[in-house]
Parts: sequence; C-alpha cells; structure tokens
Amino acid sequence: MREYPKLPPRLRWIFPQHPVFFVTFCTYQRRKLLAADSVNAAFVAFARHAYSQHNIAVGRYVIMPDHLHVFVCGSDDFELGRWIGVLKQNLAKQIEHSGRTSVVWQRGFFDHLLRSDESYAQKWNYVRENPVRAGLVKNADDWPYAREIVTIDRA
Repeated sequence: MREYPKLPPRLRWIFPQHPVFFVTFCTYQRRKLLAADSVNAAFVAFARHAYSQHNIAVGRYVIMPDHLHVFVCGSDDFELGRWIGVLKQNLAKQIEHSGRTSVVWQRGFFDHLLRSDESYAQKWNYVRENPVRAGLVKNADDWPYAREIVTIDRA
C-alpha cells in the first residue's frame, strides 16, 4: 500500500514550518467579561508558561470585553484546538473567581493559518485598532489589554 505525506508537497511553499495562527474566540452571548486586569494577567501568565514549558509562542494579542484575538505559533505537531481549550478553561477559572459562575465561552473558535506571503504586521495593525473602532479608546496604544508577549519573526 502506498503512503501519502500528511501535507501535499506544494503546500509547503504556501504554509511555512511552525505556522502562525490568528485566532479569535468569544464569550457566551458576547457578555463583557474579559477586559479586566485579572483576566489579562491570567492570559499573560498562561502564555508565558506555554512558551517556557511547551515552546508555544503567543505573539500579539488583544483582549476585548467580549472576545479575544491572539497570534500563536507552535511546533509542526501543535494542536491548536487542544491548546485553545486549555486556555479557555484557565481563563474561565479566573473569571469564576471574580464571582461569575455561569457558562463563559461560546463553543469553538475562529482560526486562520497565516500563509507564508501574508503579513503578520498588517493583520496585527487591523486587530489592534479594534478598541478604537469599538469606541473604548481614542488611540490603540491606550488600550491596556493589547501587547506582544513573544516576538514571532515572519521575515
């Protein structure tokens, strides 16, 4: 029986090794639970642990009141769905400790694998303006829940 590679050879030209994913996930019924110092601190701690213990790099992120955008890069065998599930559990515990105990997250998430020719910087520039478009701040740099944890070099 002939074995086929997991990824067709031509796709290696489009999708680089250690792919960068752009991920968005939302709170259940778009409740405004996330834009808080405690949630941001829990997210940053989770991301730093993921990097130091599992070599999963969380690059730039924006935490909005009812959703989160994150750029993440792992090894070729990185299981994005499993990682997002653990992240959601971790953040839900932080939110529950703040007095809320009902369902926190919508099921699933949106993800986009950045192709080798796509600009990480261009996508980031669009996402970082979300708080401005939402009327939360006048300047994106003033939003306290957006920054970069690990530099992901796509050059």
